[in-house]
Amino acid sequence: MNGTVVVKKLSDFASTSSAFLKKIWNPLSDVLTFSPADDIIYPAKNVSVSIDKGSFAFVYGSSFLSRIRIKKFKAYSLEESVYPQPEVVASSLALAMHDFEASRAEVSLSIPKAWAIIRTAELPLTVKENLSSVVSYELDRITPFSPENAFYDYRVLDESSGKITILVAAAKADLIRPYIESLRENGINVNKVTVNLSCIETLCRYIDRGSNSVFIEIKTDGYEGALFLKGSVVETFTGSFITPPIPPLVRGGEGGVEQSKIDSITKEIKPLLDRLQGSGKQAEVMMFLRDKSPSLEDMLKQHLNVPVRVLNKTDMKVKIPGRYEEIPYAAVGGVLESLWPKANGLDLLKKGQHEKSGSPKTLTLLLIVAILALWVVYSVAPLRTEEKRLKEIENQIILRKDEVKRVETIKQEIDSLQNEISTINSFKESRPMSLDILKELTTVLPNSAWLSRVRITDNNVFIEGYASSATGLLPRLEASAYFKKAEFASPTFRDKRMNADRFNIKMEIEGTKKNEGEGMKDEKE
Repeated sequence: MNGTVVVKKLSDFASTSSAFLKKIWNPLSDVLTFSPADDIIYPAKNVSVSIDKGSFAFVYGSSFLSRIRIKKFKAYSLEESVYPQPEVVASSLALAMHDFEASRAEVSLSIPKAWAIIRTAELPLTVKENLSSVVSYELDRITPFSPENAFYDYRVLDESSGKITILVAAAKADLIRPYIESLRENGINVNKVTVNLSCIETLCRYIDRGSNSVFIEIKTDGYEGALFLKGSVVETFTGSFITPPIPPLVRGGEGGVEQSKIDSITKEIKPLLDRLQGSGKQAEVMMFLRDKSPSLEDMLKQHLNVPVRVLNKTDMKVKIPGRYEEIPYAAVGGVLESLWPKANGLDLLKKGQHEKSGSPKTLTLLLIVAILALWVVYSVAPLRTEEKRLKEIENQIILRKDEVKRVETIKQEIDSLQNEISTINSFKESRPMSLDILKELTTVLPNSAWLSRVRITDNNVFIEGYASSATGLLPRLEASAYFKKAEFASPTFRDKRMNADRFNIKMEIEGTKKNEGEGMKDEKE
């Protein structure tokens, strides 16, 4: 018994602790994973273009710090049975964006429900990881279009019982592409393509912050609408009013025509209201009246027995300039779908390619960067100290710059003198000096010989003169350490007047190499 009580207490404590920790961690996680570039605070601008039968409209809005503002809008009316031409929409939007001063705003295009096929499909849960590829492969089975000739997108509605339920919206590319190309020719790029009903769902959810309802737009000749559930368009419907064959005056005036419309609408939306009530959701009808009948609204409220709200009589919770009856609600919803972070709209341009985005870790990264920065400062502080000391030394060097220049000048002069001395020594060592040669000649030649001419070149010595016997000079010259290869440069002859032999001797200087082609430069006599 005591063990059971202990186990129960431990279980209760664990459950309470888990709930408490979760309560603390969730807001902390939101703070740590918050990104400064998050859509909640990041400024953005959008111009939404909505196309419908008999009309088209532009709405310009902006978002900053999670506040969405509708700044301006323009609506255009045409014949009820025609859609606006692409050229007309493009030229009108170019003028409107100039008036809006919205040249840098992104542009989204919202197409009418009649151009799109919106259907639900069930797929095995195992395809969840490759859902984009599977939707592309199965598109021609789910819709009448193939991936090549369609713009399409999907949303996951439910996952249960081993199956995944998706909503697929597709439109023929040939219907949309002319508008995109015409806008591009006018310098306007379309960033997103959605469906009017999806925009209306975003608008209704923005008003009620998550309401589940049946929406119906009532026109003079027909109606269209959808079931909005869990932030998505789950099912759509369209119908035309059948005019009674009996004139209204016979059937009770205009009341007979209105009763016929009420019957058609009730028959259409009653199953959807039952579906909402069966799933435990509060049933509600959101109505957009284009039919000007004064009693149609009251009659519909009486027949449905559920809360009925008229869109053009409901507080939008976003300030819109102009009267409610003039507001293009699909275009307003298109702006919200582009700027509201919680919007779960469609983008047919993506062709089912959804980017997987992880939780931003910007703030956490900023904290890590701050810690690393502090560590770097701590590590670099000694380097900064040394840098300061180095700067002080540099300042001292600058102060003594003139002295350093003088020292450098003296050093350059010393180097120049050393080079000259080296050159002189090299020249002196490379060959005997002329004075040494003359001194050697004086020593070698006998007293009976005298010279009349001496020529000294880089490699040779030429001597001319008189001697009592010229033949005895060659051995004496050859024996000298300064000369070699002594020979007569010309024949000797006996000068009777001088009573001596006249000679002309050529010899090489010992220790030098003769350069071919070199003349007798630097000749000394």
